Amino acid sequence: MCVPFGDDVSAWELENGLVAVLKTDMLVDKTDVPPGMSLQQAARKAVVMNVSDFAAKGVKPSALLVSLGLPKNLTQKDIVDLAKGLNAGARENDCYVLGGDTGETSDLIINVSLFGVAREREIVLRSGATPGDIVAVTGFFGKTSAGLKILLNNLQVSASVRKVLVESVLMPQARLKEGLALSRTGAVSASIDSSDGLAWSLHELARAGKVGFLIETLPLAKEAERFAEQHKLDAVKLALYGGEEYELVLTIKPGLWERAKWAAVEAGGMLMSIGRVTARRGLFLCIDGKRRVIEPRGYEHFKSDLVR
Repeated sequence: MCVPFGDDVSAWELENGLVAVLKTDMLVDKTDVPPGMSLQQAARKAVVMNVSDFAAKGVKPSALLVSLGLPKNLTQKDIVDLAKGLNAGARENDCYVLGGDTGETSDLIINVSLFGVAREREIVLRSGATPGDIVAVTGFFGKTSAGLKILLNNLQVSASVRKVLVESVLMPQARLKEGLALSRTGAVSASIDSSDGLAWSLHELARAGKVGFLIETLPLAKEAERFAEQHKLDAVKLALYGGEEYELVLTIKPGLWERAKWAAVEAGGMLMSIGRVTARRGLFLCIDGKRRVIEPRGYEHFKSDLVR
């Protein structure tokens, strides 16, 4: 198999160096839809979840199939809203909903299966990190963790900060343009989508590459930092152990750093260096001369505080 089990997507060899790339992911109302998220936003999120994994591999999605598990109490308007959300998520990422299936369930379930075609040699795996590579991310962290706390616990914060934090939860964005642009540079040695949290994503890359990481810059969003200060929370934990941020976590060949950085900018995004790959195993955060272990934890089903 050209993409091993446990990576962000699956793939099947076609011919002439091409592979069919597939991904399926499921959104369940009870565990994945916070208070305040509309059905349209939930359906859109179900698409974004899948597209984000394609982005991490540098693969453009073409089409998707959707299986809907629908509770009896949904109205015709609810079904229309679900359809609008699915279409919005697909069209934002230049792909199409081709069809799917529906069935009756006790809880809302939206299962999306995504399809695309790519050249095998251009797919970026989790396993290529090499000592000396630069660790980078496509955005700041902590916003969704803080936003979820606001929605679940009705915590107060200024209107401007609340808007940014809550919107990060309700309207997540997949970094597809950045992922495609970065994969074309040849600069990326390993990549993963950060939906399970920054810490967990780093551990997955380290495990796959049999390397370690020294993180020297914490990519903490300023809004999350303000929220942490106001509510006396550990901002480092917000940034490391949240989830569903849908940023890309990558390792970049140092000689091609400038090429990668400008490719992300030209795609309308950003690329931030946060550390380096080490030959010594273990993940550490070192800021202001203080070193702390980055624990292998993040968002996990059956342990999430979203369950209600």
